[in-house]
Amino acid sequence: MQKEEFFRHKFVPVTTILLAIVVLWYIFAVVLNAPFQRDLDRRANVSSGTMEFIGKTLSQPKPVMPAPHQVASNVFENTFLRSVTSNRSLVYNAWVTLAATAVGFVFGSILGVVIAVGIVHVKVLERSLMPWIIASQMVPVLAIAPMVIVVLGALGITGLIPKALICAYLSFFPVTVGMVKGLRSPEIIYLDLMRTYNASQAQTFWKLRVPASVPFLFTSMKVAVAASLVGTIVGELPTGAVAGIGAKLLAGSYQSQTIDIWAALVAGSVLASLLVASVSIVARIVDRSMGGRPV
Repeated sequence: MQKEEFFRHKFVPVTTILLAIVVLWYIFAVVLNAPFQRDLDRRANVSSGTMEFIGKTLSQPKPVMPAPHQVASNVFENTFLRSVTSNRSLVYNAWVTLAATAVGFVFGSILGVVIAVGIVHVKVLERSLMPWIIASQMVPVLAIAPMVIVVLGALGITGLIPKALICAYLSFFPVTVGMVKGLRSPEIIYLDLMRTYNASQAQTFWKLRVPASVPFLFTSMKVAVAASLVGTIVGELPTGAVAGIGAKLLAGSYQSQTIDIWAALVAGSVLASLLVASVSIVARIVDRSMGGRPV
């Protein structure tokens, strides 16, 4: 029964949407690549049938929009057919991006939790700090990243740390907001019950507020880890990095290798999915250790 429900409610809808995306992708690839192919055929004085022309639009070496099979072939080649130490390996570049993302995400999450605890327990912090936290997210990361890279570079700090700081800047906000909501989620009746038991503020915090905030924390961490990855990639762009997903995007844009650009985007999407899935797995483990029922 569970297998039938999984197949009906998850596998079929996801597969249908995926197939629709692939079909639309092929259609747009033909439409966008057609003008350039017509120009090539006109210069070569070549006349092609409809199917032959479509085949040419889907096999250009530097297309405006690569076809799915071109991107899949590039991803397979640069993932499985190259040494993991090669600069062209997607595994190597993903690992470089992942290292900075992990450091920035951990630091940003810790900072977000600390700020949330302060806001919940100190009213002055909520009134003075929260507006600035919200305002900080109104500045585009594309504007902040070059400034961080340049300032830290002038201080001799390069490599992983600047990218990690940009990640932390993007990840601390969702964690802060989620944790504040989680710490304030216990109903008044439970808070009154803790007062009836003469519980201290610390006991109320650890035995009521923290357990109630766990679901909110992990939900916000899923958003934060995806934002951290974006921060790392953006941080790699102004540095002229030689490794990382951002470096692959830069190299592809400089050389007009659109297939490499799309392959790097796919690698980044897969990496983001794995990071979010990792947070989900940790959330389930924590939930079960706290006595939650498996869904």
